[in-house]
Amino acid sequence: MTGETIGIGLAVLAGLVSLWAGVREARLQIRLSRYGLHAEGVVVDQEHTSADDYSTPVIEFTDRQGQRVRFRPPTTGTGLALGTHVPVAYLPERPKSARVFTRKYRLHRIVGLFFGAMLFLGVAAGCLLTR
Repeated sequence: MTGETIGIGLAVLAGLVSLWAGVREARLQIRLSRYGLHAEGVVVDQEHTSADDYSTPVIEFTDRQGQRVRFRPPTTGTGLALGTHVPVAYLPERPKSARVFTRKYRLHRIVGLFFGAMLFLGVAAGCLLTR
């Protein structure tokens, strides 16, 4: 196997993983729209990692059982400042799977994953076609 073949294989694999993650996130968003409970969350912390220039907000809300739940949105750099109040949707059986429930954040994650999938798959297809 040549380095080019390995590169194409890795691009296809990365594209398929991104596509799978996008489908999984879309399915969760559909479940949240249909069966999710809604609450108001507040950004209570910002987590920074040395590998990332952006911070990830930590959002806290109270579920219908009266329990405080904290979660981190799956995307970084969301622009949510400390103290910001946001609508939250969660599944009663999995409150930690909560998501910020605004159109912007629902679409941002799905579009990003699908764009990544198409980018990697497009690179792989382009390499195959130029062989």
